[in-house]
Amino acid sequence: MAVSAGIKEAKIVLRKELKRRLAAMSEVEKQTESAKVAAKLFAMKEFQESKRVSLYMSMPNEVDTFGIMGKLFELKKKCFIPHYIGPVMKMVELSSMADYESLPLTSWNIKQPADDDDRADALETGGLDLIVVPGLGFTSEGGRLGRGKGYYDSYIKRCTELELKVPVTVALAYSVQICKSVPISDHDMIIDHVLCAD
Repeated sequence: MAVSAGIKEAKIVLRKELKRRLAAMSEVEKQTESAKVAAKLFAMKEFQESKRVSLYMSMPNEVDTFGIMGKLFELKKKCFIPHYIGPVMKMVELSSMADYESLPLTSWNIKQPADDDDRADALETGGLDLIVVPGLGFTSEGGRLGRGKGYYDSYIKRCTELELKVPVTVALAYSVQICKSVPISDHDMIIDHVLCAD
């Protein structure tokens, strides 16, 4: 147990440091890096070949995904976004930008369907080809430090447990979010590709 307590403590310390680094970024830096990261995503063969993509709804200190969402609709790809109810996250389909605009704001100031908006999880309608994953810190090898709730680790694990095609996972990061190492525990999923502006 001592090891896991040590890992937990190391995660808390690193999360504080990463939040400090992100808070020091200017809006111009965020916009510039977000555009570069989105361009890298669009250039990926895995992105171009994917038909069903899930996308996180970005918060102010995350690589902006609003333009990526528009691109998905432009390319006629199916777009799925997180729907959190209690400890469980589903990925539910958005039909258009107008559908997105009509969603209510959560306490995190991001849009998601209302609790009683009963949309099927992507895993019930054919799975996902690609999952765009948020996080606080990453290594270039795919190590990820999330916000501590484990939503994405659990969801990616469910994708691999179902007999569906395992989706490609891609993390979007500002350059200040890239770390030499991040503390990893047994349930932490390794990300296939980490994209940053540099």
